[in-house]
Amino acid sequence: MALSQRDELKKASALRAIEYVKDGMVVGLGTGSTAFFVVEGLGARVAQGLKIVGIPTSERTAAQARGLNIPLATFAEYSRIDLTIDGADEVERGTLNLIKGLGGALLREKIVATAGDRLIIVVDEEKLVDQLGDHTPVPVEVTQFGWQATAAKLAKLGAEPVLRHAAEDHPFITDGGNYILDCKFGKIADSAALESQIGMTVGVVESGLFIGRSTAVIVATGSGVEVLTR
Repeated sequence: MALSQRDELKKASALRAIEYVKDGMVVGLGTGSTAFFVVEGLGARVAQGLKIVGIPTSERTAAQARGLNIPLATFAEYSRIDLTIDGADEVERGTLNLIKGLGGALLREKIVATAGDRLIIVVDEEKLVDQLGDHTPVPVEVTQFGWQATAAKLAKLGAEPVLRHAAEDHPFITDGGNYILDCKFGKIADSAALESQIGMTVGVVESGLFIGRSTAVIVATGSGVEVLTR
């Protein structure tokens, strides 16, 4: 099946990102439409002899990696990751702060990102914004028990929280067994402070704000691939 122009851009940035992967690395494998091309590209390199071990951020990514014969491991076997490659839903120019989690794997993504030495983000240029929250809500993973009370606390922080649904009558459930509240804050003036405030809210498991974590962002544009650093 032919790829759309946007998918071609995502694939171009993904292929550039996997150039950072070397023999013997433990690699964090992201989740989402761009990370799909990363895993696909790594599978091709593994077939050619690249020796790596992957730690996936979702069951979906794990299934894709197994199908491509990428060896997988857990944190029981490797406590440190050399490099994580993942996508993002928004990237703030200059700071390279991120919003992630529209794919529903934000908790595992953040665990993997913080266990690694480097986090490489791959996006197309539509994901770049001048200020986080410009057009994307902040996904917040919350416990199922008392989620309504948690939503009320998030609203006091300025959010408009909406429970994510997998179907009209069925809430989306994460791989960790939690719900996600998609929280519209509008443009976020102080994303580091907001990440802290959300994290201190009882009932919150994790937020999709990734502040100060990305090493580099690889952006596919209509004129080529650019590498952005802080």
